[in-house]
This record gives sequence, structure tokens and C-alpha cells, in this order.
Amino acid sequence: MRKILTLLALGLSMLTTSFAITTNAAAWEPNKPIDFIIMAGKGGGADKMARLMQGIVESEGLANRPLVPTNKSGGSGAEALLAANSATDPDHTIMVTLNSFYTTPLRQPGLGIDILTFAPVARMAEDTFLLWVHKDSGITSFEQWLKVVKKEGKNWVMGGTGSNSEDNIITDFLNENFDLKIKYIPYKGGGAVAKDVAGKQINSSVNNPSEALGFYKSGDMVPLVAFTDERLPMFPEVPTLKEKGANFSYFMQRSVVGAPGMSADAQAYYTNLFEKVYASAGWQEYKSKKSLMGDLMSGNELSAYWEKQRGNHESILRASGAIK
Repeated sequence: MRKILTLLALGLSMLTTSFAITTNAAAWEPNKPIDFIIMAGKGGGADKMARLMQGIVESEGLANRPLVPTNKSGGSGAEALLAANSATDPDHTIMVTLNSFYTTPLRQPGLGIDILTFAPVARMAEDTFLLWVHKDSGITSFEQWLKVVKKEGKNWVMGGTGSNSEDNIITDFLNENFDLKIKYIPYKGGGAVAKDVAGKQINSSVNNPSEALGFYKSGDMVPLVAFTDERLPMFPEVPTLKEKGANFSYFMQRSVVGAPGMSADAQAYYTNLFEKVYASAGWQEYKSKKSLMGDLMSGNELSAYWEKQRGNHESILRASGAIK
């Protein structure tokens, strides 16, 4: 009987110890401010998203340490990728990404970036794109736009965020499939692009709704076509490019990733944190008002999504001649 009781006590002790270890691991929390890298310039969709999420975390007391946003837009996101990749404290380094997360490493293999080494925290949404012009252009339809742009040739200027990026990819598609010769000018952020369309410094853009919304509401910018599968609820009068006969749609991830080398405990903490942000009224309202699409995604599912999207973007960049 004593042997049985001793064995039971030993088993209970081991179970208690195991539970304590598991509980301690699950209870990981940051012990200093969190470096929140933004892979784009100020005023763009990624910047607005990051600062909204920071505000939600702060206002609802979701984290015991603050998120400290830092814009790193250099080299079409290369600056941000390198900063995260070489983070001295991966457990306190997260980053807001867009599709340059795929395209920049493909275009710049010398960076030595493997996106699948980043910790998959949370895909918060997929953003959408519309073609925008200034109201004073007099252009009110995609057909009208095509006619004017063909006539203008290389004099027609499209602004966009980064080189060989999302905006550049869409511009290349329009050039190649509609026999256009649009000149593309890269900017550090979508906010600056929208501002220059509104200021008539450039002719058009393919801004995300969140980037151009203020100028749309003021009547300065006019949307002509959406690069989505279906019309956007916020812009029901704007046709899709598919309606115009081109089998093309394009979306941009709005994700949070952890630095390579992040511990499993820290990754679990941040995934849980951004699940709460995603479920918040503030995020759901923003998602609806800015025409963001897609459900929450994390873990292995998000890694698989990155791998698939990297393959898709590699095909797009090869077809355009951006990479060999």
C-alpha cells in the first residue's frame, strides 16, 4: 500500500510540475516595449492599419507593454525586412507587412531574406485596389480613361507605392493588356500618392480605399474601376475590371509577422493579442469602412498562404520581366 501511495504521490508531483511548466510557458508576456515595424511610409494603408491596431491595444488594455510603431519604407520594404530579420530581440519585434513581403525578397535575393522563417502571427485582412483620377480630369469611366491614356502615351503618369510592388504590378498589367504606355513613379507610401493625385501632380493611382478615402469624400478623387472579383459595398457604382473583360483581380495582405527566431511562446502571445484586436469593434468597423476583405488567419495556415502567394508573385514578376 505504501508503494502504491508513493507512486501516486510521485505521479501527482510530476503532473503538477508539468502543469506548472505549461502554465508558465503559456503565460509569457513582453517585459519591455514592443518594436512594431511598419513596412511602408507614413499615411499609407499599412501605416494607418498599424496605428489603429496600436490604438486598440492601448485603449482596451490588451497588452502589458506598449507597441512602438516605426516606419521603415526604404527599398520597397527592404529596410523593414532587414531590420526584422536581424532583430536582436525577436520576442519583442513584430512587423506589419503587405505584398512587398513577397516581391522585395524575390527582386533582391542579395538581401538573404526567407519569408518562411518569419513567425506567422496574424493575417488581419486583404486590402483592395481601385483606379483613381482627379475630378478635374473630366474622366468618369474606365473606357474614357483608356481612350485618354492611349492618346497621352508615356506622358500619362501613374503613382504608386514602391518599385515592382503591388501598385507597379497592377500598372504593368494595364500596360500589357490594354496596349498602354503609362509611366510609373514609385513613392514611399500610398498616402503621398493619393495626395499627389488630389494635388494634380500625377494623373492617376491605384490606391487602396483607405489611402484615398479622404480625397474621395471631398470630391477630389474619382474611382473608375475596382481590381476585385465583385463590386465593393462602399463603391457599388464602380465596376470591376472583370466586368470590363479582363480576368484580373488583385489583393494585398495586411498581416502581422514576428521576427525570425521568435519563440513559440511569444508567437502564441502575439497571435492571441491580434485575435483580440481582430474581434474588437474598432477593427471590425475599420475593416468594413475601408473595404478590407478576408478572414483572420494565423499559424501554419498563414505560412502556407505566404508560400502560395510567393509563388504567385514570382510568376507575375517573371512574366513582367522584373526578375529572370
